[in-house]
Amino acid sequence: MDIILKYFPDLTEKQIDQLAQLEVLYADWNEKINVISRKDTEFFYERHVLHAMSIAKVMKFQPGTKVLDIGTGGGFPGIPLAILFPETHFHLVDSIGKKISVVKDVAKKLKLSNVEAQQVRAETLVRRYDFVVSRAVTRFTNFFPWVKGKFKKEDFNEFQNGIFLLKGGDVDEEMEERNVGYVTYHLSDYFKEEFFDTKKVVYVPWEGKR
Repeated sequence: MDIILKYFPDLTEKQIDQLAQLEVLYADWNEKINVISRKDTEFFYERHVLHAMSIAKVMKFQPGTKVLDIGTGGGFPGIPLAILFPETHFHLVDSIGKKISVVKDVAKKLKLSNVEAQQVRAETLVRRYDFVVSRAVTRFTNFFPWVKGKFKKEDFNEFQNGIFLLKGGDVDEEMEERNVGYVTYHLSDYFKEEFFDTKKVVYVPWEGKR
């Protein structure tokens, strides 16, 4: 937890308590199903929790914002973001039922009333959201069709409604497969750990004409 408090020193006692519980909850689930890569378990807070929270270094969601987390797996980045933004609603979806069982259990134990978890393919959803978040689920050219028609028209956050992707490596070639505007935020500008040297948050504003 020290690494979290280092970069997010203004957390409430409730948020600190919720974040502190994550390691035990995920370790317990990891004994049953492979939620988190074994080699990453000793770096849980750095490579999973802080990485998910990095979106909050770029963007502060306003109360009432609705966010869709596509391919959430065991709940990343959605669960840590839901702890950070208790007045924002997070809809976490994944096509794999076992992983959604994990998300539901973690959300219940942490009493996260702003989290909804659902086993569903993203492209079948008909609801609209202010933002979509995702962590390295697939190449952007594959991801793009899943989010068409998913955005509300009215913007009320600092950023125009759109997508925040957690990506690694060279993103330019991948993003340019689709003719979209995007902005890349290098996480090494926010965090000193070597893990973040190649990690980025990619923001794609959603234009109504698409």
